Amino acid sequence: MKAIQFVHSIPRYLLSKAIGAFYPPIFWSRLSCLKYREVAEPSLPDEDWVKVRVRYGGICGSDMGLIFLHTSPSLSALTSFPFTLGHENLGTIAELGAGVHGFEVGERMVVDPTLSCQARGFADLCPACRRGDTNLCQRFTEGNISPGLLIGSCRQTGGSWSPFFVAHKSRLFKVPPSVDDENGVMVEPFAVALHAVMRNFPGDDETVLVVGSGVIGLCVVAALRALGSRARVIALAKHPFQAEMARRYGADEAIRPVKGYYHELAEMLGAALRKPIMGKPVVIGGADLVFDCVGSGASIDDALRFTRSGGKVVLVGLAALPKGVDWTPIWLNELQVRGSYTYGLESYQGRRMHTFQVALNLMAEGGVDLAPLVTHKFKLEDYRRALAAVARKGRSGVIKAVFAFE
Repeated sequence: MKAIQFVHSIPRYLLSKAIGAFYPPIFWSRLSCLKYREVAEPSLPDEDWVKVRVRYGGICGSDMGLIFLHTSPSLSALTSFPFTLGHENLGTIAELGAGVHGFEVGERMVVDPTLSCQARGFADLCPACRRGDTNLCQRFTEGNISPGLLIGSCRQTGGSWSPFFVAHKSRLFKVPPSVDDENGVMVEPFAVALHAVMRNFPGDDETVLVVGSGVIGLCVVAALRALGSRARVIALAKHPFQAEMARRYGADEAIRPVKGYYHELAEMLGAALRKPIMGKPVVIGGADLVFDCVGSGASIDDALRFTRSGGKVVLVGLAALPKGVDWTPIWLNELQVRGSYTYGLESYQGRRMHTFQVALNLMAEGGVDLAPLVTHKFKLEDYRRALAAVARKGRSGVIKAVFAFE
């Protein structure tokens, strides 16, 4: 089968870094670390695994960060090369291991791609997995499968940027008939947003600022409203179509980071601006809670500046080595800065429930419809066109792009 893989090559890495600054297509050229090639179908690691036939494989911002080589090299210690990309997924079961019960070949599934203790064959779970925080597992490099945080970063499992991948039975979630395929492929990114919001839920009298209105930012807005938040929500959106979608999903206001936006945003937040000798304005006041859904130096800097004294910043975007961040507001305003990574077990309606199941329940009950976010579909062989479109959202109008398989 054909797959898109990421290979470990220092010469390709350095060449792409050098040329990519002025010619971005180098990152998906024949000279890059990205390879479209023939690979064998992954085999089941043991009887507790299934093989999934992919219907949709989503193109995530973290995938683009990897392709553009923005991801911190430190994560290579938790990865096995070469690996097939793709952790956002929707598919059907193609093969069942002998130890898998309660599922049938042909059933529609979404897969939590986390490769934590259970998937790695450990009966004695690490402390994080015992709590239900599988995203914080301490054994991502151990056990009976190759290192990797997720399906899509492990050479043994494959990924959704290919027709088939394998998944452990503990990671499977059935898609209800009332949830269409387009919503199904949005379960994973929506779960990322739900996890961040459920662990940091605002009061109804608070103001929330969402920095970035790509897929995760829009999902954060949608999650706030789907979970019943009445907080005032302001979204910072780079492109007009993103601002429109943020309002559609429940943002009270959406503004673009164009010239003079500091003054507009400060006015919305009831904050004051003070001019230093040099540099950006100092913000007095701000939002009670800020979700940074980009992870760039500029977005983190804005998030810190526009949080009120004693407020909280949640880093949802996968920041790696941000540049140009003034950390002064953290100590000056005694901010809480908290990370948020993927998903796990949440407290929901008096029960402990996996974030994927919360997402599926909300979709099935009509609490949220994320299908409109799936704006572009590509065949796998058109990956260069797909990546170029995602890289140029302002021109292409992409929100969520997926690889579609028959």
